[in-house]
Amino acid sequence: MESKTLANYGQCRCCLGTGYHRDIMKEYFCNGIREVYFEIFRECYNLFLSTDANISTLICSSCVQRLREAISFRMMVVATEQQLLSAARKEPGDNQMTFVNVPVSIDALKDVEVKQEIDVQVIKEELIDVEPDNTDADPDYVPEDDHYSDEAEPAKPDSDLVEGEAKLLARFPKLKCLPTRQTLAKTCPQYVKQLDLLKGLIVLPGSLVKLLDNDNIRSKVHPKKTFVSEKMAHIVNASTLLEFSNITPFKSRSRSGFPCFYCRNLFENLDELREHTSEHKKSELRKVLGTYGAECLVVYADITDLRCTICNSSITNLSQLKTHLTKTHNKKMHLEYTDRVIPFKLSTDNVYECQMCGFSFETFGSIERHMNVHFRNYVCKDCGTGFVTKYRLKVHSKSMHVGGSFPCDICKKVFTTQQKQKNHVDTVHKMVKRFKCTKCPERFSEYFRRQKHMVEEHGVAPLQYKCNVCEKSFDRRYTLSRHMKRDHLEERDFQCTLCSYKCFTNNELRVHMIKHNGERIYECSVCKKSYARKKTLKEHMRIHNNDRRFSCAVCGQAFVQKCSLKGHLKTHHHEYGLQ
Repeated sequence: MESKTLANYGQCRCCLGTGYHRDIMKEYFCNGIREVYFEIFRECYNLFLSTDANISTLICSSCVQRLREAISFRMMVVATEQQLLSAARKEPGDNQMTFVNVPVSIDALKDVEVKQEIDVQVIKEELIDVEPDNTDADPDYVPEDDHYSDEAEPAKPDSDLVEGEAKLLARFPKLKCLPTRQTLAKTCPQYVKQLDLLKGLIVLPGSLVKLLDNDNIRSKVHPKKTFVSEKMAHIVNASTLLEFSNITPFKSRSRSGFPCFYCRNLFENLDELREHTSEHKKSELRKVLGTYGAECLVVYADITDLRCTICNSSITNLSQLKTHLTKTHNKKMHLEYTDRVIPFKLSTDNVYECQMCGFSFETFGSIERHMNVHFRNYVCKDCGTGFVTKYRLKVHSKSMHVGGSFPCDICKKVFTTQQKQKNHVDTVHKMVKRFKCTKCPERFSEYFRRQKHMVEEHGVAPLQYKCNVCEKSFDRRYTLSRHMKRDHLEERDFQCTLCSYKCFTNNELRVHMIKHNGERIYECSVCKKSYARKKTLKEHMRIHNNDRRFSCAVCGQAFVQKCSLKGHLKTHHHEYGLQ
């Protein structure tokens, strides 16, 4: 049995044949016997080959076989000669023995003791493990004359072993068993992968001749490796999930409704969308997915009442479906790539719940942006924001980290994209009412005004986001998030460079900086006192108007400023001032 050693491509040193050959300077093992072809040439033919760097050091399998036959013949002659000399030196009268020139096996030669008169010595060498030399080697090449078994099977009783198998396993302590077809996938997965690619193909002799054509080999020194592109992997993953489940794919929701994934027809009713989608053949999936670019391949999926269509099992989520298809039904998916199927549960009440973390959102656009938190396939190097696709990352970088070049002609405000500039003009200056009430023809320029109208006029339940710490509720999720960060997490990321003041927003810091470098442009018309902020001047005017709005709850004394009330409580009502 020979060790599996990779070969190099080039010209044979002996016969000038071109192909994948072994190196005469490297060490190989055949049936446990060490072979270095450079040394065999010297020992067998007393021939010292040149080691010039410009001369090939490769030897083909045919020449290796001839070299093995030559060294075997030489060792047989040496052993026979030794037997003849030993018989000739015996004393007269001893039993004379007649020797017949019979080929001697390699194993028999190991026990022969060669006398000093013969300048040949056969040494029994220890069996060592040799790491295959992968330098400049083709990973898919298998030498023609390597008769080794690459299959593994569980250890069997000696009675079940084939001829020579027990001897082979005894020589290699690390080799517990030989592979079988059942265990080959774990022993050599790349080999099994290549076999799967050849499954169902008819290989004709003519095709083999073309592969062995010298001109083709020279033009393809390094054969192409079979690999799956990123786009193809995403297509396979998405089509497998959609084909073997009741998932309803759709495009990103527009103002008019949900577009069909296949033909882009709009449907406002979710039942109509699902019924229409079932009319399309799932064989169209790969064709539709192929129209996407690799950077923006995303499939929105409605996973309401998710089930496997193969065994009709109920599935909890998309991750469980992926595991179920690969392990239970042996469907092939490229799990090393990121997810491009985004799960949603579409509802008729316009409340969208995230299937990853359970948060609810009032608009589809808000939950769509929220999905970037869970599917951070591409991360912005400037601000750390994650995105589902590389295309979205490009749009973000261009709009957030590149200077704007689209000014508003009315107010001269500059925007990073033309679409943002248009939205600004339509909303602020033209007052375009984009949001239509679902109950009546009324239209609104803002989403929250429409929501307020639906609550007041149509009795729709208002959206409430409750804080789980202090029980406060808010009508916007953004307001709740801001409340949590400011009041409970006490985030203070903005710090004054001139004092120890810290605040929650940049606007608060800007207002604070007026204390240090602001001009006192607001002057009191009564006492001519100046202030840097208009708000401070208004508070000062209470003194002249005798506006004592802050009264003590203990003694009833009133004050113009709140700070005066606090000082009063600390001085006169100590127990209240500490609260």
